[in-house]
Amino acid sequence: MSKTTVKDVSTEPEPERAETVPQSAGGSRAFALMLVITGAAGLLAAWVITIDKFKLLEAKVEGKTFTPGCSLNPVVSCGSVMESKQAAAFGFPNPMLGLVAYGIVICVGMSLLGRARFPRWYWLTFNAGTLFGVAFCAWLMFQSLYRINALCLWCSLAWVATIIMFWYVTSFNIRNGFLPAPNWLKSFFGEFTWVMPVLHIGIIGMLILTRWWDFWTS
Repeated sequence: MSKTTVKDVSTEPEPERAETVPQSAGGSRAFALMLVITGAAGLLAAWVITIDKFKLLEAKVEGKTFTPGCSLNPVVSCGSVMESKQAAAFGFPNPMLGLVAYGIVICVGMSLLGRARFPRWYWLTFNAGTLFGVAFCAWLMFQSLYRINALCLWCSLAWVATIIMFWYVTSFNIRNGFLPAPNWLKSFFGEFTWVMPVLHIGIIGMLILTRWWDFWTS
């Protein structure tokens, strides 16, 4: 009499399932609104700085003096920043670059509000753009604090907007598998994305505070 062996599959480890990366993804309403708001904040800052830059140039041509409205004291002095060589890093005023870049961010956010979905290459390109933006802002921060020795409030608004959008776009790409990352990092960004921009902005705030500590406390 033959015996039939029954295989107990419950004791065998399940084969590892390959993680599937979506071909395209759309963002939540909150994510889309974040892009629209930060893009609008950056666009506003770039617009005001551009207008003041033109007024500053016109005043120079006419032999007059123009003081931007955000030049409040020797430290918070937008005019000093605008007149520096760093204010035209690519041969033209930096805010003109912001007018284009922040406009694109707003367009992406509005498209997501309309339930648009974008492919992986699009999100990675967008992430690369925000990475360039945050790196450029970091360079401008260093120049402002330790070379120009003045702070521009509108520039600071653009910095904050860029930092927020960079970390949330990066989080989006990691959580959707567009950027390779371990599971613990995906879980972290899934719950605590806000920690990174808060920490980033907090460090900049501390640098500003310590750079002009004597001025703030006098």
